[in-house]
Amino acid sequence: MVAKRIAYFGPAGTFTEEAARQHDPGAQFQPLPSISGVALAVASGIADEGVVPIENSLEGSVNDTLDILIRQPKLSIRRELVLPIEHCLLVKAGVVASDIQVVYSHPQALAQCREFLERCFPKAQLVASLSTAAGVGDVKASKVPAAAIAPFRSAALYGVEVLARGIQDNNSNRTRFAVLADSDHAPTGRDKTSLCFSFSDDKPGLLHTVLGEFAQRGINLAKVESRPTKQSLGEYIFLIDIHGHRQDAAVKPALDALGRHASMLKIFGSYPRWEQGK
Repeated sequence: MVAKRIAYFGPAGTFTEEAARQHDPGAQFQPLPSISGVALAVASGIADEGVVPIENSLEGSVNDTLDILIRQPKLSIRRELVLPIEHCLLVKAGVVASDIQVVYSHPQALAQCREFLERCFPKAQLVASLSTAAGVGDVKASKVPAAAIAPFRSAALYGVEVLARGIQDNNSNRTRFAVLADSDHAPTGRDKTSLCFSFSDDKPGLLHTVLGEFAQRGINLAKVESRPTKQSLGEYIFLIDIHGHRQDAAVKPALDALGRHASMLKIFGSYPRWEQGK
């Protein structure tokens, strides 16, 4: 059996790599430096699937992933995974806390450790890296004493030391990852559907009417948010997650009704809802 080719937002040592390995431990893994690169690898057939972050419990949605799902017609969400996030402070051998002048990491990780950094390193310069693992590389290249915020596994991968563990501001910190593919998942009975839509006309109560299509059928809304269309100020795309599969008897007519109201409707995919321990 040929191993599946899975691209992920890398490099190795990131939480996204951990999610990819949890999704399919036997796959061939290909780290790519951007979320858009992962999406293009899947859309072009270079990879069978791609793993990218889509939402964090503290910082909210990952806008790069949402924008790609909106724009890219050849991608669907096939699965979601949710991982607990434990951030560590990593340094080169011999560096102590009082030496640290710069802290590197991905902007999301810096934001998730804001209180720790303000309390312990108020004078340190915070510098954004392409990923948490890339921040470790920045530390190794730094000419001044520096630290990186990254997963514990990065220490062994890149030959640095762990100065502190669990430095995230909230211990309930979780990140949701999406597995992207050319098609979504067959119904399982415990599914979620993600989609987006927009309106050409701005009328009072229009969004209320659309969301009512789900309410009157007893369909739970798991998430509702909006993104600018990037075409005109004040125009938005609405993104929602609902419980149920797009093929379900209750969900399908609700989506058909939504399509009659919306000027644009795109279903990102239906896939099994993540459940802890399963």
